Amino acid sequence: MSEALDIERWNLECEFNNTDHRTDLNGVDRLIVRRGQKFTISLYLRSGRFQPGVSSLDFVAETGPKPYEQYGTRASFGLSASIDTSRWSATVTSPPGDMVALSLCAAPDAPIGRYTLTLGQSGKIEFIVLFNPWCSGDAVYMEDERSLEEYVLSQDGIIFQGSYTLPISMPWNFGQFESGILDTCLRILDMNPKCLRNPGKDYSGRRNPIYVSRVLSAMVNCNDDKGVLLGKWTDGYEGGVSPMFWKGSVEILRNWVKQSCMPVRYGQCWVFAAVACTISRALGIPCRVITNFLSAHDSNSNLVIERFINEKGDPVNGSEMIWNYHCWVESWMTRPDFKSDFQGWQASDPTPQEKSEGVYCCGPIPVRAIKEGELTLNYDAPFVFAEVNADVVTIMKKNDGSISKLTTTTFVGQKISTKRVGSDDREDITHLYKYPRGSYEERETFKKANNKNKLLQQQQNEGLHLTIKVTSDMRKGCDFDVFALITNSTQSEKKCRLVFGSCAVTYSGRMGNNCGFKDLLNVELSPGAERRVPLRLNYSKYGKQLTEDNLIRLAALLIDSSTSQTILAVRTIVLENPEIKVRILGEPKENRKLAAEITLKNPLPEQLENCCFSMEGSNLTAGQVISESLGSSVGPGEDAKVKIYFTPTQSGLRKLVVSFNSNTLCHVKGYRNIIIGK
Repeated sequence: MSEALDIERWNLECEFNNTDHRTDLNGVDRLIVRRGQKFTISLYLRSGRFQPGVSSLDFVAETGPKPYEQYGTRASFGLSASIDTSRWSATVTSPPGDMVALSLCAAPDAPIGRYTLTLGQSGKIEFIVLFNPWCSGDAVYMEDERSLEEYVLSQDGIIFQGSYTLPISMPWNFGQFESGILDTCLRILDMNPKCLRNPGKDYSGRRNPIYVSRVLSAMVNCNDDKGVLLGKWTDGYEGGVSPMFWKGSVEILRNWVKQSCMPVRYGQCWVFAAVACTISRALGIPCRVITNFLSAHDSNSNLVIERFINEKGDPVNGSEMIWNYHCWVESWMTRPDFKSDFQGWQASDPTPQEKSEGVYCCGPIPVRAIKEGELTLNYDAPFVFAEVNADVVTIMKKNDGSISKLTTTTFVGQKISTKRVGSDDREDITHLYKYPRGSYEERETFKKANNKNKLLQQQQNEGLHLTIKVTSDMRKGCDFDVFALITNSTQSEKKCRLVFGSCAVTYSGRMGNNCGFKDLLNVELSPGAERRVPLRLNYSKYGKQLTEDNLIRLAALLIDSSTSQTILAVRTIVLENPEIKVRILGEPKENRKLAAEITLKNPLPEQLENCCFSMEGSNLTAGQVISESLGSSVGPGEDAKVKIYFTPTQSGLRKLVVSFNSNTLCHVKGYRNIIIGK
C-alpha cells in the first residue's frame, strides 16, 4: 500500500530552473519554465522519509479560470520511474530521505500561461509556462542556436524605414525581459475578446502558437478590443505622442497597464510590429520584424492597385494606397493544418488595415504560401500576396472628364528586409516571398493566384522611357537637384510635354504640399536620344513641407504629342537625418555607473531650439527612458552635446538607443552597441 508524502515546505529552485530554461532575464524570484523541458523542485518532509515503491505523490497542474482535462488546461499525473518529456510527468531523482528532489516536465503542447501545481494534499505552487523553441516536440521548435539568440533572447534590434533605394536603420528596444513585461503580455491574452467570451476555450487555444499569434495580431491594435495601441496617420497627435516618438516597446506596454488597458496613443506600422515582436519573444515564439518597401494596400481583394492622377501627375481621391514601406512580423512555427512545405516563418500583421473574420487582424499565413501563390490557405493570404505582388494600374482623370490608362514602371514588394542574425546589417528576404521577376516560377505563381494583369504587364515594352534619377548629395537642410531621364528608343523624332513635380509625403502615401514643380511644353528628342531634365529642390521651400518621415514624392509625367501616349514615373526619396554620435565614458561593467556623451551636429541653416536627448536600453537604463535637455539653442553647423549617466545591470552585448528632438529637427535616432563586462 502506498503512503502519501507529508510535505512541510518546498524550494522551487528558481535561479537554477530559470537559468536552465533561459528565462532568468525575467528575474529569479519566481518559477518560469518552458514546456517540454524538465525542471527541479525540492520538497522537505514534515515526517517520514521517501521510500521508492512505497511513497506516493499525486499532481494536478491547472491553468485558466475553468480548467478541464478535455481542454488540456488540467493535467493529473503521479510519480513515474523517469521523466517523459512528451507529456506532464514527474520523477524523484534523490535517494531515500527527508528531502525529495523532484524532476518535473510540462507537456510540449501544454497551454502557455500561469499555472498552479497541486502537490497531493500538501499545498499548491505557482509558476509560468512558456513556449519552448529549444524543444523538438514544441510547435515553435527552431534548430539553429544563433537564430534562437536573435529571435527569442535578443532584447533589441533594427527596423528598416526610409525607401527601397535608401533603407534606413532604426534601432528598437524590444525589452521583452524587462520588469513586468511578461505579466503584461499574459494580461493582453486575458483581455482579448475570445477569452472574455469563453475563457475555457481561449486558454485551451493557448497551446497553439497559430492561435496565439492571431490573437496578438488583433490585440496589439485596439480597433475591436482593449488592445495596446491606437493607430493614427493624419491630423496631428493631440492627446498622445507621434509614433516617431517611441524608441522601444517597454514604455508602450507599461503605459497600457497604467491606463487600465486603455490604448496608448499613437502607433503606426513599425510600432505595431515591434510591440507584437516583443510580446511574441516574451512568450517564447521566435519572431522578427519585416519591412516591405512599396507595399500595396489592396482594399477590394482583386490583386490590383488602382491609382488615379490628374493632368499634373498628382493623386486624386479614389486611389488605393501604396505605402512607401510597411512593417509586419514573422513568427516561426509548424503548420500541422498544411503540408510540410509551409512550416517555418509565418507572416502576421497587427496594423489595422482590413478585417479578417470580422476583426482587424491579419495572419498568420506561411511565407512560402505567398511565394507559391496559394491564396486559399489560412489566414489572409490574398491580402499579404497583394502587399508584395499587386499589379499597379494608373489612370489619368483629365480636366474634360475623360480618363486614360497610363504606362508605369511601379513594382510593389521591393527589398523585403529584416535584421540579419548576429549583426545590425540588413538581410534581403525578398526571395522568400517571391520568385525573381520574369522567371518561369513567377509566371506560374501569378497564374495560380489568378493575377492576369501582372502577366499582361510583363509583356509591355514601350518606345519612350522615363525614369527619375537622384544624386548622393541629398541631405536635409541642403538644396539639391533631381532629374527626369527621358529616352527615345524609337526610330522617329519625338515631341513631348514633361510635367515634373514634387511634394512632401508620409510613409503611408498621403500627399502634402508642393516642394518644387516645372511644366515643359516642348521637349524634343531625336531617335535614340536621351535627355536629363533637372528639378531644383530648395530647403527654403521643402523644409516647411516635410513630414516627420522626411520623404518627398517625385513624379514625372511624359506626354507624347503625336500619339497622346502618357508615361508616369514616380520615385520617393528620403532625406537622412544627421548622425547621432555616442561615446561611452568609463569601463562598461555590471552595476558600474557609466556616462554616455551624445553629440549631434545641426545640419540646418537655422537655429535649433528646445533641444533634448533621450535614451533607453534593456538592462542598461533600468527599464526607463532617461532624458537630458540643453540649456541653450544650437546654431547652424554647431554641435548639440549632453552627458547622460546610466548603470548597466546585465553583462553581454547591449544596445543603447538614443533620440534627439528640437523645434525643427525631430525624432532623430541613433544607437551604440556596448559590451558590458561582469
